[in-house]
Amino acid sequence: MLRTLYQRLCVPAADPAARAEAKEFLRDELQQARAARCEVPHDPGDLAAWMQAQAQGVHAHYALYLADREAGGARRYFTNRAHALYFLRSVAPTKLVDGAWLYGLASQWRNPRFAGLVRTYVEELGEGDSGKNHVLLYRRLLEGNGLWPLDGLADETYEQGLIQLALAFNAQDFLPEIIGFNLAYEQLPLHLLITAYELNELGIDPYYFTLHVTVDNTDTGHARRACEAALELLPRTGDAPAFWARVRQGSKLGCLGLGTTQAIAGYNAEAEVLRILAHKAPSGHGAHSDYCKVAGRSVNDWLAAPQDMPAFLQALRQSGWIKPEQEPGDSRFWKLLQGPRAQMFGVFSGYELQVIHDWLRGAASVDGRPFDQPPGTRQPTFRAAQKAVADPDGTEDSLDPDFAALKERGDRPCDVQELVEAMSPATHWSPLGLYATRQFWHVARHAA
Repeated sequence: MLRTLYQRLCVPAADPAARAEAKEFLRDELQQARAARCEVPHDPGDLAAWMQAQAQGVHAHYALYLADREAGGARRYFTNRAHALYFLRSVAPTKLVDGAWLYGLASQWRNPRFAGLVRTYVEELGEGDSGKNHVLLYRRLLEGNGLWPLDGLADETYEQGLIQLALAFNAQDFLPEIIGFNLAYEQLPLHLLITAYELNELGIDPYYFTLHVTVDNTDTGHARRACEAALELLPRTGDAPAFWARVRQGSKLGCLGLGTTQAIAGYNAEAEVLRILAHKAPSGHGAHSDYCKVAGRSVNDWLAAPQDMPAFLQALRQSGWIKPEQEPGDSRFWKLLQGPRAQMFGVFSGYELQVIHDWLRGAASVDGRPFDQPPGTRQPTFRAAQKAVADPDGTEDSLDPDFAALKERGDRPCDVQELVEAMSPATHWSPLGLYATRQFWHVARHAA
């Protein structure tokens, strides 16, 4: 399973067997990507013009989108708040390893030809700033919206993140492919701009996405640096055409797995409600009194068979426990989940409640109202100024066990390899990893 290998690589130091399996996985993915269209030009000399044309095209399409919204057009991506949260959850395995594809190059910090890519990796880590570390920002976004832990995700949601982890731990064998992946992945996509706009409109913090809009710019950002790094690392004495062919092939890896638009299109409100109920069934079975019956069967009996959830949902409808296309408060089932003295308070996460809430409301949920706000409440947009603020003095939580262990070392300095290991995709967002990133970046910038 993709998830199993993903988890085996989400450790500070992946074992040799996991690395070898990841290498074979990458070879299979590259073979699969051969049929995909390559956007990267055949001639490396055309990179700058290609980058500018890509950006101009995205900006033109975004201007059309904004004009359509200004004229009263509907949101293009998210039908309601639950839909947006479903998207955030579905792409989480990719976002939680953001930047990982460059990790294997951090050890090359002394080589000036790798300076741009090492700098990009450090910036993905927020330069050790907890308010700008991309993975930490996304973890906070998930936790703040009731999306943690990530139970029950389909195996396909791990494919793109696994590609990035596999590149991280096999840089020695896939350098051209890493360069190509970085080249394509760091270009500004239209979906990033629309996602940020619509999340803000629905009252969900868009900062993780707006941060990428700024850092991936074509002037001083990752998009331009990716082009410069590709040219800098092109062989000068070796087989440059063969190397460039592998760069172009690697650029197509970003097209594999569940992308933004596919994740958005995959949302089906009732299917997600059924998934949630089936997920809850094992823990709920046996916890209900037998006096409560639906369609002649006790709730415990219904929950004994997760595969019966479609029939259970239909029975709730027919018995009047659920009243579709009405305010959730009109449904007896909802009152058990939310509100004063709700008998099942705390059983469902904030995300699960939002899905059920919006499913009950149907078309009316387009207003984006959160499940815990009363009818008639207008949902304000999320202001970017409310983004997470980094610790002003850069201090870390002394109770974190890994960071505490580092402090016990006393005055003995870390060597750079120790810092690099702490900057792995599994730990760079932790207090230890943030500290290591700051120390590493200080050393790298001041290296002779």
